Amino acid sequence: MSLFIHILACLFGMGSWVSINGLWVELPLIVPQIPEGWYLPSYLSVLIQMANVGPLFITLMHRFRPGALNETVVIYVIISLGMVASFLLAFFWKETLLVAGVPRSVALLLLTFFLSTVDCTSSVTFLPFMMRLKPQYLTTYFVGEGVSGLLPALVALIQGVGVVHCNNCTQMINDTGSVSLSYELQAHYQPANFSAGVFFFFLSAMMLVCLGAFILLNYHPAVARERPNARYSNGVLEKGEAAQMNPTEQKAMIKQSDIKPKSCFGTGTYSRIQVLYMFFILAWVNGLTNVVLPSVQSYSCLPYGNSAYHLSATMAAVSNPLACFIAMFFPTRSLLLLGALTLFGSGIGAYIIGMAVLSPCPLLVNETSGTFLIVGSWIFFILTLSYVKVIIGVILRDEGHSALVWCGAVVQLGSFMGAVTMFPLVSVYSLFLSGDPCNTKCP
Repeated sequence: MSLFIHILACLFGMGSWVSINGLWVELPLIVPQIPEGWYLPSYLSVLIQMANVGPLFITLMHRFRPGALNETVVIYVIISLGMVASFLLAFFWKETLLVAGVPRSVALLLLTFFLSTVDCTSSVTFLPFMMRLKPQYLTTYFVGEGVSGLLPALVALIQGVGVVHCNNCTQMINDTGSVSLSYELQAHYQPANFSAGVFFFFLSAMMLVCLGAFILLNYHPAVARERPNARYSNGVLEKGEAAQMNPTEQKAMIKQSDIKPKSCFGTGTYSRIQVLYMFFILAWVNGLTNVVLPSVQSYSCLPYGNSAYHLSATMAAVSNPLACFIAMFFPTRSLLLLGALTLFGSGIGAYIIGMAVLSPCPLLVNETSGTFLIVGSWIFFILTLSYVKVIIGVILRDEGHSALVWCGAVVQLGSFMGAVTMFPLVSVYSLFLSGDPCNTKCP
């Protein structure tokens, strides 16, 4: 395997969700400067789910008009759109327009919708494209997908986003002619080392790197030599490829044809029940990791301190590519083990949600062990379920191009269901409460 192609696959995967991941980590810097305030995360959740019209269209085209959609052209379009939208955000993210007499960040919301469409559609285009490379490179692609969350988080740490200091403030209180002094701590957010505009330029540059990697994956001679014998054109196996296979491969195909397929899905290796089982796990895991737990991360971590929040966010971002590396060397395909790991990760997720519900006074809030426990929970939660996602992706890769298209569609379906569940709980019913980072007192 070529190290050069592994790097290209990683850079290509990095462009899948880098824009939206970057926007989320930049929220503490954006929110104080726009009229929507902290309602913006709720708006973003709605926009991201509206953007699922992109993957829905791609999936329907693959289902009813296989081969009609030029997959390569679609990827060129969405990467270019993501690069341009990120570049324009650097200039227009603070601009407002009057809508029904109220100032609104129309440019920010519109460009965010375009970025959401790009990232959501990448789930049903980038993954199937990896069918054109050998199976080993799919795991590297997932590493890049994990880096798409890690890299913006590291840059945001360098930027100093959300760093808060508690300063002593004195207030004079005039009560019935007598003047008294009160002392309290007030939270002051440290100015960023560079602006949000510079950060959006960085995101645009990352999409440019992704575009360059994709071009090389299509045209570099070294990549052509690493392609499997069976090539795909727009998601359909090219005619005449089977005739060009060597005798060993032809014999393998003849032997496989003698085995009665368990279902009509892919190569027929897995029964219908097993396929539904894998898709259920995939939707469940992506709903938890992409929407449900991230929406309560601040509630679960900030009561333990600002350092606990930043440490858990950063280490969780590191855990994703780490899980991909583990899957590269230990690619177990036991469906029973995947189910057990899913239950284990879901149990950790339940603990994290429990701490978020108890915010601003969760268990062990004033203890070092509490901080250690919540940070460790986030690490093992992401590590375990990311491993499950990668292994299911590798399994479905062997089932063919169509299986990877459905894989991407199920990923988006799981995220959509997670958003539908969490949006009313967080934004409508206010089930989760945040405390003052400097003045919350817990027994």
